[in-house]
Amino acid sequence: MPITPLMPVYPRCDVRPVRGEGAYLYGERGERYLDMAAGIAVNVLGHGHPAVVKAISEQAATLMHVSNIYGMPLGETFAAALLAKTFADTLFFTNSGAEAVECAIKTARRYHYANGNPERHRIITFSNAFHGRTLGAISATDQPKMRDGFEPLLPGFTVLKFNDLEGAKAAIGPDAAGFMLETIQGEGGILAATPEFLTGLRALCDEHGLLLILDEVQCGYARTGRFFAYEQYGITPDIMAVAKGIGAGFPLGACLATEEAAKGMTFGTHGSTYGGNPLAMAVGQAVLDIVGTDEFLAQVRATGDRLRGALEQLLPNHDHVFQEVRGIGLMLGIKLKPGAEARSFVAHLRDEHGLLTVAGGDNVVRILPPLNIDDSHIAECIEKLSAAARSFAVAEAA
Repeated sequence: MPITPLMPVYPRCDVRPVRGEGAYLYGERGERYLDMAAGIAVNVLGHGHPAVVKAISEQAATLMHVSNIYGMPLGETFAAALLAKTFADTLFFTNSGAEAVECAIKTARRYHYANGNPERHRIITFSNAFHGRTLGAISATDQPKMRDGFEPLLPGFTVLKFNDLEGAKAAIGPDAAGFMLETIQGEGGILAATPEFLTGLRALCDEHGLLLILDEVQCGYARTGRFFAYEQYGITPDIMAVAKGIGAGFPLGACLATEEAAKGMTFGTHGSTYGGNPLAMAVGQAVLDIVGTDEFLAQVRATGDRLRGALEQLLPNHDHVFQEVRGIGLMLGIKLKPGAEARSFVAHLRDEHGLLTVAGGDNVVRILPPLNIDDSHIAECIEKLSAAARSFAVAEAA
């Protein structure tokens, strides 16, 4: 393996972006790509959005960072605005989704500790999930590609089959603290919790004094056409991890909770050097002002319906490659048929047709575009997918 200044933990492809504009990325040789991956559901306003650029520029010239031992006027304002749109009463700002998940786990365990039940520490999680790359987050999964070589992992997690309510019920015991799951699994292949499963988990939590923890790092923040995906189910969680879209490309995350669920998070129980810094707060507020409106959410739903409809019309023309369309809003995936491997097709789209997508589990190609794309981007995406399916079939046959 050649020596590189960057630790070689990513199998980096030959796309080397140096500039972005709207829904497009430009490589160092001037090549243009239609970005239907959006930094894996991060760049919800595309690249170089004027409001985000303005917020960064003005705040960077004013105040970028101070310690959290001081008051944070920007953070208080942004937090209040964000909480007003959710189930939650309080939050903790982080720099990433993995940190938000860690805070969620700690919040759940501390809740039971504060109630005099420290033995209630076990978090019940579900197969095929992706919660991040920290030791706590990988301990909450069952995926060998994330766990191998990092043992011993942290105790206190039970991983069960996703969407199996009876299995979840059977796993409850005197040491159980709560359930943690992605409302819609992203990395796992755009797999949504069924209504029966999620409402059933909520009922089990209420019955047994457990906490429902949702990981909406990828599926939240307007991605499904609702501000958070749990709104699609008519339930509310007790704790929720948020990131990706919240900063539209700027590193930012948050752990949201009800006042009751957060009762154990008192002085000294948690912290972050950079979490909630003024620069991040200014960006977060600018993004929220756009994506948190009813008009924007309605636009995402309408655009998502048009894109999904176009994808479904595409499938019969290339049924040797495509099997089905999954997802909701602008969190979509195309499951490929056996013999057509998702990672290979994603590379083919990228290298031969200038379309950026993301591979996922269950042989799915994820389509996670900026949330402000228009019909011209949909048409271009469909055209490139169709051309790639035709040429991919020829390449595979050869």
